[in-house]
Amino acid sequence: MSGEKTEQPTQQKLKKAKREGQIGRTQDLGAWFGMLGASIMLPKTLSSALDHARELMAQVPDVISDPEPAQALAICKEAMMAAAWAVLPLSMTMMAIGVAAAGAQGGIRVATKLFIPKFSRLNPLPGIKKMLGPQSLWEGTKALVKTGVLAAVLYATTKDVIPTLMNAGHLPLNSLLGVVKDATLGLIRAAAGAGIVMAAADYFVVRRRTNKQLRMTKEEVKQEHKNSDGDPLVKAQIRARQMAMARNRQMTDIPTADVVLVNPTHVAVALRYEPSKGAPRIVAKGQGPIATKIRELAAEHRVPMVQDVPLARALHSGCEVGAEVPAEFFGAVAKVLAFVMSLKSRGSAAGLHRSPNSAPAAA
Repeated sequence: MSGEKTEQPTQQKLKKAKREGQIGRTQDLGAWFGMLGASIMLPKTLSSALDHARELMAQVPDVISDPEPAQALAICKEAMMAAAWAVLPLSMTMMAIGVAAAGAQGGIRVATKLFIPKFSRLNPLPGIKKMLGPQSLWEGTKALVKTGVLAAVLYATTKDVIPTLMNAGHLPLNSLLGVVKDATLGLIRAAAGAGIVMAAADYFVVRRRTNKQLRMTKEEVKQEHKNSDGDPLVKAQIRARQMAMARNRQMTDIPTADVVLVNPTHVAVALRYEPSKGAPRIVAKGQGPIATKIRELAAEHRVPMVQDVPLARALHSGCEVGAEVPAEFFGAVAKVLAFVMSLKSRGSAAGLHRSPNSAPAAA
């Protein structure tokens, strides 16, 4: 059926979807990578915080012995700065991971269209359909799998630690804290690793569902290509208008031409030579009705016309309006211009003349 969405979305449709925030992405990917990064940065952050805390606690007896408000405020300020510096690497790491995760899933773009209030979003029916549709089924399955995997990770990580904790009375406090720390970090990292695998699977499912939603019918693809490339009829009309304007511009230059080469009826090429601008230039050219119009204007403005079939054809086919005459035609054009100058000196330049290039050579 023509209404079936069987075609892949075009680049224009994908760009529009990105602007509207319709991108296949999952929030879990950034969250689990963030947890993994936090588990790596957290020991260093805590160590740095404890070092700063020890330095500050060493100053407390001095404040107690001499309770100056300025000194107490200085210690509070130093404590706040130390806490900020200790937490800064962890915060920057989490922010970088979040930005990288968003960029890897389709780029970072603020979908301003989502901020515009739409009354259709208040309609409960689409929400009910989502709750009963395949998307809801996938979300429920994902939650169950996530719970099961995390439970398995928790069991595998803590089963070897529990006997140690049961005998904690025989361990020094530092050793016990080290065991708890290692067990906690191991649990977080194992959970983050399992979460990343699940988030990757969720990403591919969401991506596939989004691409399916963005599919287009054949008629939509045709219409979009027409809109992007332009309606052929409109483009033809624009080209026709542009050609007409170009013809009108070149017709206004014919009175300034030095000579018009003709063929004798099918082709006409008007030339103008200004020594200060280099080689002669084509100021107008055409064939058929345009050539007839060029000849009429040349006769009206008493511009000499010279019949030279090969030269007129060559210049018409090989040169654009406004271009200089190619070097290989300099000799033939120079003979025509010299011939025209001699006619003007005798006062008989107007009208149609035979080219000197076709005249028989002198014996």
